[in-house]
This record gives sequence, structure tokens and C-alpha cells, in this order.
Amino acid sequence: MKIFPSAGLITALMLLQLSVKSQLLVPRTEGFTRTDSLRGSLNENRNWWDVMRYNISVTPDYKSKTITGKTEIIFSPSRDKTISQKMQIDLQEPLIIDSVISGTKKLVFNKQDTNSWLVNFSVFKKPVPEKSAKATIIQDESITIYYHGKPREAIRPPWDGGWIWKKDLKDRPWMSVACQGLGSSVWYPCKDHQSDEPDNGASLTINVPDTMMAVANGRLIKTAKANGLATYSWEVKNPINNYNIIPYIGKYVHFGETYKGEIGKLTCDYWVLDYNLEKAKEQFKQVPKMLQAFEYWFGPYPFYEDGYKLVESPHLGMEHQSAVAYGNYFLNGRQGRGSSTAMLFDYIIVHESGHEWFANNITTKDIADMWVHESFTCYSETIYLEYWFGKDSANKYLQAQRRGIGNKATMIGTYGVNKEGADIYNKGANLIHTIRQIINKDDKFRSILRGLNKTFYHQTITTKQLEDYISKQAGYDFSKIFDQYLRTTTVPVLQWKYSAGLLQTKWSNCNDGFTMPIRFTDAKGKVVTIIPNSSNWTNTKATIIEAAADFWDKNFYTTYEKL
Repeated sequence: MKIFPSAGLITALMLLQLSVKSQLLVPRTEGFTRTDSLRGSLNENRNWWDVMRYNISVTPDYKSKTITGKTEIIFSPSRDKTISQKMQIDLQEPLIIDSVISGTKKLVFNKQDTNSWLVNFSVFKKPVPEKSAKATIIQDESITIYYHGKPREAIRPPWDGGWIWKKDLKDRPWMSVACQGLGSSVWYPCKDHQSDEPDNGASLTINVPDTMMAVANGRLIKTAKANGLATYSWEVKNPINNYNIIPYIGKYVHFGETYKGEIGKLTCDYWVLDYNLEKAKEQFKQVPKMLQAFEYWFGPYPFYEDGYKLVESPHLGMEHQSAVAYGNYFLNGRQGRGSSTAMLFDYIIVHESGHEWFANNITTKDIADMWVHESFTCYSETIYLEYWFGKDSANKYLQAQRRGIGNKATMIGTYGVNKEGADIYNKGANLIHTIRQIINKDDKFRSILRGLNKTFYHQTITTKQLEDYISKQAGYDFSKIFDQYLRTTTVPVLQWKYSAGLLQTKWSNCNDGFTMPIRFTDAKGKVVTIIPNSSNWTNTKATIIEAAADFWDKNFYTTYEKL
């Protein structure tokens, strides 16, 4: 406990309150290791090079649960004079790097931590600063990393990450990977930081027995078969998150269609296990409906060049870019379970595809800001319902999500250590819906969602960039509201009292200076907007029916206290 100088009990209590509030606004940093920092932060061995492309090749062995592979990393060196002579390459134990090659030269490397390696890279001359008259054109460089081992196995994917070694219902091998959060370095060497996506896309070549099919992101560019083995090479043209590059290996069959989207024809391809083909053909009829709703709300699908895919997976689902993992048993809701409104759509088709806009198109630089990915995508379920089933169904669904909010930790996690926040789904969706109520114009709110995807198209961003954009486009300063919901665990309470036609309101349980509009319906059915603050009572002349269950607008995520 902090010891205060003898300035009186009142002063001490005031300082204690300020201390508590400041602790709520600043994520805790204790309890993290050097491994966490090496994984989650940028440093001199990461900053000097920018990934331009990954070319990955992997050969899994189902019986031994091992893989061998190689990753070519094409990168652009920095023009900064302070270029390090070392590269941090991330590859998690128990996988082992065998060799690192640049051109014809073998590079020296050593392990710096359980999950990362340092490669001595000094085969090019340091460029002079870009502003200098003698500046030279910097050519892209490349290294190829050969590796092997028994990768960490996912026990409960997608929540527990790693390589997945399963069997289908016909007792045939079925393999994939789920690695969000844990990191793609669990199965291939890379620069495993969310801020650096390969500008020019990636390719994934998968070598398997010729009785199996291998599917990955983007488009199939090459197939070869010889001596009982098959090689499938897939390519994405667009930038892609490391954790989204994923192989799927099994007895897959294919069907597809073409969707007439906002900016042209979008190929939609579906890969499912052979015995699920007919069920998939029926269930995946929801894909065009999803695309129609999301292109309306969010703007054009962000990866027309790479197409859209659903691939049946040996786990519930993940947002793997242009190859969305689907494991929802071809049922509505979440594997056939959910409320009456939740059962109106296939949760995985809607939610995981919503990530194509928020997570894959717009990606946060640090996983601490993962709320951007999950909150907007969780909210995509609500606006999908609104588009097809109306606002009443959507609002009912959104409000029911509040039962899953814990408010035990902040939505923003800890920066620099690969740590996401809490309540980033349901609370985040309710925050966005509250912001929408404050804007109070659906066309403007929609233009902001579309504007986000256009302004930050194929970019990595920070929470502040997103906050500033929304405030500017809405013409309203949301900073206090973002601080309250993202950086504290307390939910504002609207205190109110009513007597003889006078409604008095004030915000409590909130940060100093917090204010937020709120709406109520008076006795004549008129919707009234007021703007209480947290320092004094706001007086409003009104006639209300105090017993009415819908007196206050339930679309705002807050609580109410009658005094």
C-alpha cells in the first residue's frame, strides 16, 4: 500500500482514487518474460528489414507427426544507417533450423531464445540515407531457411494452437494448422510480428501422398504428381497476416460459383470432405447472402484477386484470408446451438468471413489492439441480421451478447509482449453499437465502416488511428468514451430521479470528465436525447412512464440506477 504524507485523510483518499483510475488506464506489464518481448515487440534485429514475400514449402508426415520445410523470405532492407547485421527469425521449439542460405552463401545462425534465432546477415553493403544526394536504389534481398521437426500439436484447436493431426469419419488423415495468438512460427520460420505483412503476398507449396488433396490461401497455381506424391502450390497476391497462411490436407472435393460483387466477379470456391458434399452445397448458399450484406456495410470484398474460399477444417473455424476455415457441421448457429436469432444464420460463415474486412484487410500492428479485429467482426453478426431480418432481430441479438461480458480486464491488452485484451468480442460489439447510437445516422455510420476499409485498405494500424478516424468522420469527440470502454473495466451507470415533470440525470462509475448522450422515450412516445455529465445533475423537463420497461434506450451499453 502506498504511504501518503500527512496531508489529511481527504487528500489521501483523493490520491488513492486517482491512482486506481490511472491503473485502469495503463495495462499491467509484470509477469512477462524475455520470450514474450522478443515475440511481441520490434527491435534492432527486426526493424531494419521489411518482409516483401514468403515462399513456403512444407512436407508433413502423418505417422510421425513431423514436418520438413523451407521458407524463402524476400525482404527490403532499410535505408537507415543503423542497419543491424543480424536478423531475428522466429521458429518455435521443438522445430529446428537446419541451414540458412542467401544466394549461394551459407549464413551463420544461432538460437537466441526458445522461439527465436539470430541470423548473421552481412552480405550486402549498407545503403546511405535516402535523403542523401548519393542515395542508391535498394534491391530486395532474400534468404531461404531449411528446417524440420515435430511441431507443437494443437490439442483443442482453434483455441489451443499448433499443427492438427486428425482423422475424418472414414479414418483417413486430415491435417491443418491453427495458430492465431500462438503465432505462425509454430510451424514455419518467419518474422512473427503482426505489423509486418508480406507486401507482395505469399505462396505455399504442400507435398502430400497423391491420395490426398492440399488446399491453401489464394489460387492454385501448380499441381504435380510423381512416385506416389502430389505437390500443390497456392498463391496469394495481396498482403496477408502470418497466422492466416494455412495448409488444409485431406480427402477434399470442390465446387464453386461466381458472385457478382460491387467491383466485378468474385470467384467463390468451396473445399469439403467428399462425404459432406451435398450438405455443403445446401449450407453454403448463405455465402452470397453474407457477401451481399457485408459489401453493403463494409465495402467491396478486399481480396478479389485471390478469391473467396471456405475450406472444411478439423476445428470450429478461423479467418484464414481467402481460405476461411469452416467446421460448423453445416448447421446454423454455433454447431447447431444458439438463441432463436442466432439460429437464423451459420455463425462461422458470417463471423469468420467478417474478418476478411476486420483482421485481414485492416490489421492491428500489435496484438494488444486485437479488439479491432474481434469487436467489429462480432458486430458484423448484428448487422448481417439487420440487413436480412430487420433491426428488431439485430438489436435483440446484440443485447443478448451482454450476458457474456465479464469486465474483469481491459479490452486493450499489454503492448510489446503479444498479449491481447479481454471482452474483445461481446463488449466490443456493444461499444460499436453504442457509438452508432451516438452518431444517430445510419448512413453516416455505414459510411464510416466503409471508409475505414477504404482508408486503411491492406494496412496495419493502431487503436489510436481508428479512434481518430471515427471521431473525425462522425464530427464527435469519442475519446472519453473509448477511454472508458477500452481502457477500464467499469461500465458507466446513469443515475436518474424523476419528480413532477423533472427528470434529473448524471453519469457515475466512470472516468472524470466522462459524458455521453443517452435516449429515452417520453409518455407520448417521443424519443428524447439528453447529454448528462459526471460532475453535476442534468435537468430535463419531461413526462415519462416510470414503470415502462423500455423507458431508456437499451441499445446503449450502460446500466441505470434510479435514486
